[in-house]
Amino acid sequence: MKKLINDPKSVVDESVQGFGLAHADLVSVNPDPLFVTRSGAPVPGKVGLLSGGGSGHEPLHAGYVGIGMLDAAVPGAVFTSPTPDQILPATLAVDSGAGVVHIVKNYTGDVLNFEMAAELAEAEGVQVRTVLVNDDVAVEDSLYTAGRRGVGGTVLVEKIAGAAAERGDGLDAVTEIGRRVNANVRTMGVALAACTVPHAGVPSFELADNEVEIGIGIHGEPGRHRIAMENADSITERLLAPVLADLQLQSGEKVLLFVNGMGGTPLSELYIVYRHAAAVLAEAGLVIERSLVGNYITALEMQGCSISVLRLDDELTALWDAPVNTAALRWGI
Repeated sequence: MKKLINDPKSVVDESVQGFGLAHADLVSVNPDPLFVTRSGAPVPGKVGLLSGGGSGHEPLHAGYVGIGMLDAAVPGAVFTSPTPDQILPATLAVDSGAGVVHIVKNYTGDVLNFEMAAELAEAEGVQVRTVLVNDDVAVEDSLYTAGRRGVGGTVLVEKIAGAAAERGDGLDAVTEIGRRVNANVRTMGVALAACTVPHAGVPSFELADNEVEIGIGIHGEPGRHRIAMENADSITERLLAPVLADLQLQSGEKVLLFVNGMGGTPLSELYIVYRHAAAVLAEAGLVIERSLVGNYITALEMQGCSISVLRLDDELTALWDAPVNTAALRWGI
């Protein structure tokens, strides 16, 4: 294993410390228990937006803390849920009295720990709502969750719900927006090669040189099937087919197309995937109103990508376009 680390046990702490130093104008880092908040939080009168999960998916979640997106992010150990002891103080730190929305990816540990933290926060007088993200069409069950996993759509939920909170929407309205995004986004991924978790020291799964895994999860969980390597256009079609079938989009509808890298795929290859995905959507009569391409929710250095499609309406488009100023997403500021 070759990684730019000091000690596998200190990877998350040192990484978050470095993140805080690099983006001190945007965020503050609470070292113990570990969480990241937006500078100046809580914002008076504003609904707080908090997310979190295992580390190793950077820039998710800390990279999306800032104006127009998250108020706090809670990083767990690599590929491991944060604990209620982290989530509760982070929730309290971003509550201005307007309540807090937890955005939770559908993994068993995350769901249980955020649920416990929400109950503890409610006991302290904080209103908490939860948006559960489960956009992955690859499998109905996995090693990590009951039901569909939360993957690439999480970025879109955080951006759009964050914009709703920034414009002053109330607790229930922000929650409804987040849930509406989740209901209208679907994602499918592929792995070309595995990643290596620092404390494990070996690849998280094995793929032959001529194999790829269709429907992989962001922790390396098994997908739908393992196939021989194909060209980019064929793999793109394999990823898009179940996404479009599940969304049941009609010709003329407007969408956001998001091609996400898993951490080890060159941007040039992601644009090759986007090129053909755009052609497939156009052939289906769909209008690509907005796009996003890059490494936004990763799995350490895993080679591969995911494709997300979000059904847009005028309100969701306006919220997507709203100003955002975070380490990983920034426009309109």
